[in-house]
Amino acid sequence: MSCFKVATARFLICLVFFIAVGSAFGQAPAWNPHTRKPLETYDNPPAYIFRIETSPRMVSQYNTFTSYQVNVDSNGHNILGDAANEPSIAVDPTDPNKMSIGWRQFNSVTSNFRQAGYGYTTNGGTTWTFPGVLENNVFRSDPVLNSDETGNFFYLSLQSTQDLQFFCDQVWRSLNGGQLWTNLGPAHGGDKEWFTIDKTNGMGHGFQYQFWAGFVSCDGGEFTRSTDGGVTWMTPINIPNDPQLGTLDVDSNGNLFIGGGDTGSQFWCIRSSNAQNPAVTPTFDQITTVNLGGSIVFGGSINPGGWVGQIFLAMDRSGGPTNNNIYMLATIQPTGFSNGTDVMFARSTNGGQSFSAPHRINDDPINHNKWHWFGTLSVAPNGRLDAVWYDTRNAANNTDSQLFYSFSTDGGVTWSANVAVSNSFNPFEGYPNQSKIGDYITIVSDETGGNVAYSATFNFNPARNQHEEDVYYVRVSPSGGPTPTATPTASSTPTPTATATPTATVTPTVTPTATPTPTATPRPTPTPRSEPTPRTRPTPPPRP
Repeated sequence: MSCFKVATARFLICLVFFIAVGSAFGQAPAWNPHTRKPLETYDNPPAYIFRIETSPRMVSQYNTFTSYQVNVDSNGHNILGDAANEPSIAVDPTDPNKMSIGWRQFNSVTSNFRQAGYGYTTNGGTTWTFPGVLENNVFRSDPVLNSDETGNFFYLSLQSTQDLQFFCDQVWRSLNGGQLWTNLGPAHGGDKEWFTIDKTNGMGHGFQYQFWAGFVSCDGGEFTRSTDGGVTWMTPINIPNDPQLGTLDVDSNGNLFIGGGDTGSQFWCIRSSNAQNPAVTPTFDQITTVNLGGSIVFGGSINPGGWVGQIFLAMDRSGGPTNNNIYMLATIQPTGFSNGTDVMFARSTNGGQSFSAPHRINDDPINHNKWHWFGTLSVAPNGRLDAVWYDTRNAANNTDSQLFYSFSTDGGVTWSANVAVSNSFNPFEGYPNQSKIGDYITIVSDETGGNVAYSATFNFNPARNQHEEDVYYVRVSPSGGPTPTATPTASSTPTPTATATPTATVTPTVTPTATPTPTATPRPTPTPRSEPTPRTRPTPPPRP
C-alpha cells in the first residue's frame, strides 16, 4: 500500500473517531433558520443510573392556584437528578378527572438522551402516576398528545435512532386514560410534528391530520392523514409555502386549517376543504397571510438552545355567535427589536379569508428587556379562549419566569387582565446537557377552565446546588384568581391578505345544526389562601 493510501486511511479513521466522540459527548446540532439543522438527533447514549435518590414531590401554591408535580416515582416522590420538559396534555372529555401528560424524559441531566415519559391522573390532577416511558432506552422527543370525543388518548412521538434513521413518528393509543399505551405503528412525520383529530360529525369524523418541518422528515413531504384512527397513514404530501412550527385544527364543517410560518416573520393560515374526503388526496385551497407583528425566535437568551415558542392555531366549535372563528397565537419578537418577546394574537371571523390586526395579550408596560414566552392557546367548548405563557415582568434579572393566564369570553375582542398563576422559577437551571427547557407548553380547555402542562424548576437538588426541570399540572379558570377586568384587544377590521387560490372541487358535506352555547362569564373570586414564603434560590448562573 502506498504512503498516500496509508495516510488517507489513517485520516479517515481519525475522522470517524472524532465524529463518534463528538456525537456521544457533544450537544445536539440546533435546527434554526440559519443552520437548518435539526434539534432532535440521537447524540448521547442512554443514561444508566446506579443510584436514584428522591425528595418529597413538589406542590407549589401561588395564591389560589396549585401546581402539582407530574414526573414522580412510584411512591409519589420527586426523582433527584433527572429532567423533564416539553409537556403535552390530553383530557378525557367524558370524564375530566382523567388526564395524561407526555414529556421528554431525561433519566440524568448528565446525558442528552431523552425518552417518551408519560403520566396519568384519575382525580383531576391532584396526584399523578408516572409508570415510566413508552419504550426503555429508545430515543424519543417532541411529544404531542390528543384525545377523541370518546376519551381515547393518542400520543404522537418523534423517534431518532443511532443508525441515522432520524425523524420518523409513531402513534400510540391508550383506551384507559393514559395508564397503558399500545403502539399503533409508524406515521411518517418529521421534526416538530403536530397533529389533530376531527371530532365533528362529518365524513372526516375520527380522521387524524399531521404536519411537520419538511426538510427534516422521515420519508419526505410535510403532511399526512390517517382515516382509521392512527393505524395507517397516507403517503406524505407537501403543503404550500412549507409552513413550520405550527399546529392545526378542524372547524365544525370538517375543514382543516394549518397555522405555521417560515421560522421568521411570515405566518400563514392554510385550509384544506377536502382533507375530510377519504376518496381524494387532500389539496389546499386557501392560503392567507397573517400579521403577528414580528418574528418567532430561536436561540433567544431566555431559552438559548431552543425556540422561544411555537405557533398555535385553534378553532371555535362552540355553535354560538363565535362558531368557526379561527385564532392564531405565537410568541413574537416585535419588528425592529432584538430582545424580548410578546404574546401576540390574531383572529379570523370569515373562515380564514382575512385576519385582524395583531394584538398584544400580555398587558404589562412595553419593555423590550422582558420575555413573554412559550405562549399557547386553547378554545373551550363554550367558546371561551384561554391563553397561558411564561413571563419575566416581575423579575429584576429579566429571566426568572412565572406562568401567566388571560382569557376572553367574546371571541378575542377583549382579554382579561393578566394573572400570575405560579411561583417564580429560574429557567436556566436543571439543563439536561442542552441549554433549554424544551420548546413549548400546552393547555386544554373545558367549560369552566383550562388544564395546563408546563415545566418549571421548583425542586432544589442539593447534590448539584441548583433547581431541576420537572413537569407540573395546574388548573386555571376565570374564577381561580383575582377577578380580571376586560381590556380592549385587536380591531376586527381585516388586514390585507393573500388571495385564496381554489384547487380541487370539494364534495359538499352536511353540516350539523349548531346549538348555541352561553358564553362563560367571570365568577366572584374566592379569598386567596395564605401560603408559605417562597424558598430563596441561589443566584442564577451565567447564561450559556
